[in-house]
Amino acid sequence: MSMSPSSSSMACFADGSLELQQAQVSEGAAVADEVMAALERNGVSFVGLAGKKDGKTKDGSGKGRGGGGGGGGGVLQLPATVRIDIPATSPGRAALKVWEELVNVLRKDGADPAAASLNVKAFTKILKKFVKVSEQQRATDLFSEKVKRSPFSSSDKVLQLADEVECIFMKHFTGNDRKVAMKYLKPQQPRNTHMITFLVCSRALLFHSHVSGIFTSTGNSAYMEIVYHVFSMFALISLHIFLYGCNLFMWKNTRINHNFIFDFSSNTALTHRDAFLMSASIMCTVVAALVINLFLKNAGVAYANALPGALLLLSTGVLFCPFDIFYRSTRYCFMRVMRNIIFSPFYKVLMADFFMADQLTSQIPLLRHMEFTACYFMAGSFRTHPYETCTSGQQYKHLAYVISFLPYFWRALQCLRRYLEEGHDINQLANAGKYVSAMVAAAVRFKYAATPTPFWVWMVIISSSGATIYQLYWDFVKDWGFLNPKSKNRWLRNELILKNKSIYYVSMMLNLALRLAWTESVMKIHIGKVESRLLDFSLASLEIIRRGHWNFYRLENEHLNNVGKFRAVKTVPLPFRELETD
Repeated sequence: MSMSPSSSSMACFADGSLELQQAQVSEGAAVADEVMAALERNGVSFVGLAGKKDGKTKDGSGKGRGGGGGGGGGVLQLPATVRIDIPATSPGRAALKVWEELVNVLRKDGADPAAASLNVKAFTKILKKFVKVSEQQRATDLFSEKVKRSPFSSSDKVLQLADEVECIFMKHFTGNDRKVAMKYLKPQQPRNTHMITFLVCSRALLFHSHVSGIFTSTGNSAYMEIVYHVFSMFALISLHIFLYGCNLFMWKNTRINHNFIFDFSSNTALTHRDAFLMSASIMCTVVAALVINLFLKNAGVAYANALPGALLLLSTGVLFCPFDIFYRSTRYCFMRVMRNIIFSPFYKVLMADFFMADQLTSQIPLLRHMEFTACYFMAGSFRTHPYETCTSGQQYKHLAYVISFLPYFWRALQCLRRYLEEGHDINQLANAGKYVSAMVAAAVRFKYAATPTPFWVWMVIISSSGATIYQLYWDFVKDWGFLNPKSKNRWLRNELILKNKSIYYVSMMLNLALRLAWTESVMKIHIGKVESRLLDFSLASLEIIRRGHWNFYRLENEHLNNVGKFRAVKTVPLPFRELETD
């Protein structure tokens, strides 16, 4: 393509003296020469530029390139026609590169309008502080006038050059269509909304309400037992992802740099909208599958109960899918963290590893549901055996016992690994003791469920009370950094992110109440089987809510104080958004 830089540049200058125009041409040519050199380094070639870039001919006459003549010695003159070789497949990217190089050159001279605006605001705030301290309003007025007349505030050089670039770009790239040109030169960030999440959530709630009505009208208890485990498993996963989305939303609003703390890439890490959409999609898919399963069963279709099994296979396939769809980087990161947790003694404990292991300690009911579901669908129970096969066997009970304390065991191994790596830090040993006490309490409750005698009632009360006190102390003092009697914020910590201190006190009381959910296991509540299942599901959901609530304050304390010592320095960079040029 062809363009005439000299004529286009001169057309953009206003009236003025010949000397001023010559000075502007000289200055603009120097900028153009620097931009063109930068573009040549990036692969853009110019055809028609003869001679050296010093603006002089071989005979030293001072004439510009191509012998354009005139205008004063040493002034860079461009030929009448210059061809720029730009790949036809990406003209917009090349144009953005032109714009980026020009802006970078201008920023070297301090002519960036955004920087000028920030500088004026900074001077204004400094002068206000000066007035407050010195009470010299007259001197401040003089300073303000000086700042307003200063070149960095009043210069319109960058605006003139920006108009010139826009003029050239519109003429040669978009056919004088300013609207199209601005899409390339000043791209707008897409506006994020919750519309998709809202629609999916609405559909999921619609299916859920319909399914609930059907369940209340059916008398097939065996079917309800099967569906209960499958539905509860996915429901608890969906709830946990939703609460993680709430955590991401709060961390973003309070400027807690969770991606830096977890060592996540900001380009591939989940946002709160991604988490909300993922949670709603899971619930919508699962409830729709259960509705179809119920319709098939009522119609007498053979192997109708295989549909939940197909849903499990689909979920497993999505998790291990090698294609770059459905948040592949997040899925692979999750599997990598789970590998590190399961083989805790053999991998260095990172922040994301211990954080995920703590999430698993709140998902023990989910692991129990997974155990039953695997037994029911993998052992062929849906074809030949009733569902009681996976609940009454002795091996099933022993496996349930192992699953009840397996997350605590993994977390204790992580603490022991850090105890050895960090020079025998006693805090890591004490943290491992907390999880050992939780394992003991879980074992006692399991024994009480099998042998409900008065002796085991007292054992449950003693062991669970001790473990709860241990856990509450660690939550408030170690994980959250509260209960500091010397803090300037009464019984909290010195540094707080939330301005309303009462939120912290309410959160402590809420964490205390939810930690006492185990007391339900020793209460003789006489309710039906369906109501008992509903109560168990509610308690499991409350524990997940408690964990989501715990997550925010744990990461807040990590952001402020580096309590986990996962970082070499205490400082955490603020999570400013990185803008992309393409």
